Amino acid sequence: MTDTDRRYNILVLCTGNSARSILAEALINHLGAGRFRGFSAGSQPNGRVNPHALALLARMNIPAEGARSKSWDEFAAPGAPPIDFVITVCDNAAGEVCPIWPGQPMTAHWGIDDPAAVEGSDLDKAQAFRKAFNALEHRIRLFMSLPIASLDRLRLEQELDAIGQSLPG
Repeated sequence: MTDTDRRYNILVLCTGNSARSILAEALINHLGAGRFRGFSAGSQPNGRVNPHALALLARMNIPAEGARSKSWDEFAAPGAPPIDFVITVCDNAAGEVCPIWPGQPMTAHWGIDDPAAVEGSDLDKAQAFRKAFNALEHRIRLFMSLPIASLDRLRLEQELDAIGQSLPG
């Protein structure tokens, strides 16, 4: 297997692991074409996936079987899949002390407003989830287009940080 055929494992973190990180995990697995594998977890998982996240993924025809709210401790434990990239999507998780990840994966923060925190009608909530989905999809596509194998660590960190600042056009 050449470097360009390598599969990269991406762990997306949030506090509750119920919405944004679940959307990102599903998007990575859907768009990754076998080259990227997504996982998600939370520092304080609430134990359930937000039904609006699952409904949006179903509307977008993106598989979400097995989606569950889980602790980030699962990915720091022996036998966990090796993680190449850790991306936080909420400001709370970005500021928390993370476990020590085996293999020293690259890290980035891609802050996305929490759609689960939106109050109002079902339409308001659906729009908030769609906005978060669009931002995540945009950033994930940018990430997946990077020539990862040909970038040194510093340049890759710069690219990851720049992606975290980008917004869908």
